[in-house]
Order: sequence, then C-alpha cells, then structure tokens
Amino acid sequence: MRLSKAWTVASKDFRIFARKKSILYSIIGFEVFVAIGLPLLILFVSRKPGGLSVLSYLIDSLSFWFVMGVALLPTGIASYSLVGEKIQRSLEPLLATPVTDEEILAGKAIAAFIPAMAANYIGAALFMLFINAIMFSKLRYLYYPNDVIAILLLLLAPLTCILSIGYNVIVSSRSNDTRSAQQVGALIILPFGAIYVLSEINVLPLTTINLLIMSVALLVIDLIVIYLAKAIFQREEILTKWK
Repeated sequence: MRLSKAWTVASKDFRIFARKKSILYSIIGFEVFVAIGLPLLILFVSRKPGGLSVLSYLIDSLSFWFVMGVALLPTGIASYSLVGEKIQRSLEPLLATPVTDEEILAGKAIAAFIPAMAANYIGAALFMLFINAIMFSKLRYLYYPNDVIAILLLLLAPLTCILSIGYNVIVSSRSNDTRSAQQVGALIILPFGAIYVLSEINVLPLTTINLLIMSVALLVIDLIVIYLAKAIFQREEILTKWK
C-alpha cells in the first residue's frame, strides 16, 4: 500500500468535510460539552454537601466521554465518505483510478481519524486543565495526569475511533442514502454508552485493569472489523450496481 496515494484520498476528503457545516458543528459542540459542560458539572457537585467524597469516582466516569466522543465524531465523516461521493458522482472516477482498495480505505480512514482524535485531544486538554483548577483548591494536588486518563486517551480512544471508522465504512459502502448511513452508523455509540452507564452505577468501575482489558478486546474487534471492511468493499460491484 502506498501511503502517498492514501494521503491524496484523505486530502480530497478533508476539503470536502471542511465545507460540511454539520460536521464542523458536531466537532465544535463536542468541544464545548466536554471542555466546559463536564467541568461545570464537577464544580456544581463539589459545592454540594458531601460532594467531595464522590468527585474522584465521578470524574473518572465522566472521562469516559472521551471514548464515547471518538465513537460518535467519525460517524458523520466516515458514513458520508462513500455515500456522499456516490451522490455527488465523484466516487466512480475515484474507483476507476489506479488506486488500490486498501489505499482508498486507508485514505478515508485517515480523513475521519485525524479530525476526530484532534478534537478529542483538544477537548481532553481543556477538560484536564479546568478539572485541575477546580480540584487543586480541594485536594492540594493536581488531579491530572493519572493512569486512567492516560489509558483512555492513548489506548482506548484511538482503538474506539478505528472501530467507529471501520464500522461506518462498512455501513457506508452498503448504503445509498447519507441520512440512513449516518443513523445506522451512530449505533456504534450504544455499547460504549452502556459501559458509561455501568461505570456511573459502579457495576463496571473504570480501573486500570478494566480499561486495559477493554483495550485488548477492542484491538481484537478492530482487526476483525478492518478485515470485514476490506472484504465488503468491492469496487467492481460499486461501479456496476451503484446506479
């Protein structure tokens, strides 16, 4: 696989997505929510009687939003990547070029991965900055960085983003309508939402061991989804049947 060709495909998608206001709004909305909304919730709880006793547990649970975010953010980009090009009649010329299926899929994955992870890391940096500012006066030490956020951001979030992109490429390659592709693609958030709820009720605490187990499980699932995405993406079928 030639990375230069994959980057050419990604660059083309970057230009398309830069003009899609819905994608930009979703990224901005996510940033505002995680960087401002979550710290405000922590500040509110910290001022309640007995709130300090649950803050550490609550902060760890809320930090899982940085995993759910990268499950949801690539949905609009990855699901649009194939269906949108079909609607605009720009997919067939791309498939007719001497670019391999792996290079096309890698390029579209890069175009979804980079903005989603960049937004996630910016939001996480602001979140940690505000949480440290809130918690330092109460704990007399900086809450972040710690092992939980390190695993979430460096292992679990990238693996989740790859899973979301692979799943949405599969959905997109078999859809003929952008809206339906995005709706089905958004279902990827459900298992991560379930994990978040379980962490909130302390059924599945976000300990270092549990997060590492999740990361290993996600790695295996990612490999399976990548294989399926490559197997399902058939350019000959797309060129002849997508009419």
